[in-house]
Amino acid sequence: MLTDIQRYARNTQMADIQPFIIDIPATDITELQNRLSETRWPDPETPDDWSQGVPLQYAQEFCRYWGEEYDWYARQEQLNRFDHFTTVIDDLPIHFIHAKSAEPGAMPLIITHGWPGSVVEFHKVIEPLTNPVAHGGDAKDAFHVVCPSLPGFGFSGKPTKPGTSVGQIAAMWDELMIRLSYDAYFAQGGDWGSAVTTEIGLQNLGHCKGIHLNMPSARPTKEARENPTDRDKLAMARGRAYNDEDSGYSKQQSTRPQTLGYGLADSPSGQGMWILEKFWRWTDCDGHPENVLTRDELIDNIMLYWLNNTGASSGRLYWQSFGAFGGDDKIEVPTGCSIFPKEIVPTPRSWAEQRFGNILYWNELDKGGHFAAFEQPNLFVSELRKSFGPMR
Repeated sequence: MLTDIQRYARNTQMADIQPFIIDIPATDITELQNRLSETRWPDPETPDDWSQGVPLQYAQEFCRYWGEEYDWYARQEQLNRFDHFTTVIDDLPIHFIHAKSAEPGAMPLIITHGWPGSVVEFHKVIEPLTNPVAHGGDAKDAFHVVCPSLPGFGFSGKPTKPGTSVGQIAAMWDELMIRLSYDAYFAQGGDWGSAVTTEIGLQNLGHCKGIHLNMPSARPTKEARENPTDRDKLAMARGRAYNDEDSGYSKQQSTRPQTLGYGLADSPSGQGMWILEKFWRWTDCDGHPENVLTRDELIDNIMLYWLNNTGASSGRLYWQSFGAFGGDDKIEVPTGCSIFPKEIVPTPRSWAEQRFGNILYWNELDKGGHFAAFEQPNLFVSELRKSFGPMR
């Protein structure tokens, strides 16, 4: 007897879309646990804070829990409650979650993650977006949600030659939505997802009816440089702090991702701390990532990198496309922006208006950070409902 997923794949007349179930062999988990138990630790940091990176004591406790108490198969079951699929686009297998709404007026929506994120970021928002009536919304707020894994991330294929830029990914995502029989859709993203979604709007191939960004990227205005407001000063100070204190990871990944990849592929503790530090730095967590996300949630996201050995392949997106942020080309599709206070650079509206020529929704929130859907799922869902409502 066909499962619902198999029946769906057969009935959509898309033989090139295949059902996918996350099913990690027990040997992979045993190997991970053995590697964690045999970690060779560095000496401790010299200051009593996170300024040199993840503190040794926390790293050791985190990895002990990961190896001894974390239950991957319970978490895998949770992730598999969504329908997963794969399809090949531009010779690359692309993994995606496709959650359809039962509401007849639901609008298709493609949501794109970034680095060091994954589709795990969206596990708390998919059901409210597809079934709004059960989660404090109205039937008119419903979406059919598509969450793809970026090439080189998660369960998607890894590019084997240069060229998989954000521009190519944007075109791939348009192709994906057409394959799903969505000839009109919305797009949303933060981090690299913001760059891809911005590019979808810039390409404007006729199918995307509006975009929403929780990390719009734009350069300072002439007025901001010459006579900055307090809001301008905040954004510029955050930009300086990023460049001075926080951008080493991006310099490494945008220049020598392969060299970095050897350590990340060989050491789960190394891969884990490479990611975990950014959840400390970029979340609205009052100094500790577990103040806003559970330890299991943090590990879930790391697992999609470790299990798929994507330390190098995910970093290559920086090598390929790091200049994609903050371009000058004008985007004219309807645009909504939600600015969460702990975003890396909380872009002012005046900056964004230089690049986004049709901003229909703008809101600056009082809590939340870079991983908005993960950290503040209720606010994130509310922002999408309010942003896309006038665009439907």
